[in-house]
Amino acid sequence: SWILAWSRCAWFEPLQLHTFTPLWISYIVVVNALTFRRSGRCMLRDRPGYFLMLFAASAVFWWFFEYLNRFVQNWYYIAVSSFNPVEYFLFASVSFSTVLPAVLGTQQFLDTFPFFTRAFGSFFAVGISRQKELAWCLLLLSGLGLAGLGLAPNLLYPLLWLSPLLMLTATQRLAGEQHLFSTLTTGNWTAPVTAALAGLICGFFWEMWNYYSLAKWMYSLPYVHCCSIFEMPLLGFAGYLPFGMECA
Repeated sequence: SWILAWSRCAWFEPLQLHTFTPLWISYIVVVNALTFRRSGRCMLRDRPGYFLMLFAASAVFWWFFEYLNRFVQNWYYIAVSSFNPVEYFLFASVSFSTVLPAVLGTQQFLDTFPFFTRAFGSFFAVGISRQKELAWCLLLLSGLGLAGLGLAPNLLYPLLWLSPLLMLTATQRLAGEQHLFSTLTTGNWTAPVTAALAGLICGFFWEMWNYYSLAKWMYSLPYVHCCSIFEMPLLGFAGYLPFGMECA
């Protein structure tokens, strides 16, 4: 899949615009295989229903960020103008469906390394009083942040990645559910750390494989568009940290 994505073989030309999905299906299978090799467990084998459900959820999940990007225009796609709107929606949805299985599979792989539990399992406890009131404040502020994207996109575009994380966490807390940061009260930071790192690892592969692909995305990030690694400005990689936690 990697070779086909980066090559320009004449016999493969009709499918050259569709290399993203097989690449990421391959990544997902490999990372599950590595997880199984290390621990004897993996999502694909032990939770097949949950694993398949992630693909459908992932497509909806990423379309939400595509919608937010309509306001900030931080990334755009090239070599996709040959698709009509229905084709674009269908082909894009298939590609977007690989996001959650990739990130959560990578997090499960990271969880097989004892280092993370040793380093962050007893890190430092965060005592927060009046949690429900704080959750309401976070929900309000993050909602205002998203609303502000349309008013000052060049200034507030980092909130595209931060506000959804705060909204999800606040909503889960108000619903009385466990959330990604619940264990911080006991000093256990393992889950948010591995989730953030999983997002960054997948981000590296997204950007690397995107670089020489025919259908690809480009960036336009105000104030930080310099020192690029592949197409992504260096500081832009920071967005993958909260994104990994949003996936979790």
